[in-house]
Amino acid sequence: MILTVTESAKDYLTRMTQQNDKKFVNLAVKGGGCSGFQYEWTFTDEPDGRVFEDILVLDPMAEMFVFGCTVDYINELGGSYLTVKNPNATASCGCGESFAV
Repeated sequence: MILTVTESAKDYLTRMTQQNDKKFVNLAVKGGGCSGFQYEWTFTDEPDGRVFEDILVLDPMAEMFVFGCTVDYINELGGSYLTVKNPNATASCGCGESFAV
């Protein structure tokens, strides 16, 4: 499987698209961040890539960076956040927004 989206992530992404009056959330990987690459989240009405769980569009250029990843939504006492659990990452920053492969 290229990418797994947990139920909690799907629910969160659905709420966010409704609040932003969009149909999909797009996940891309861009160069930058403190570890070399960073995840980029945007909203869109037109999917330009593979669609997962009818809500998350994966940018075609990001596939090789997120193969086997799990997108999850964590809700803890200290806060809540969307995360990408990337088994391919050799390093990541403390905030989890950037990674190295």
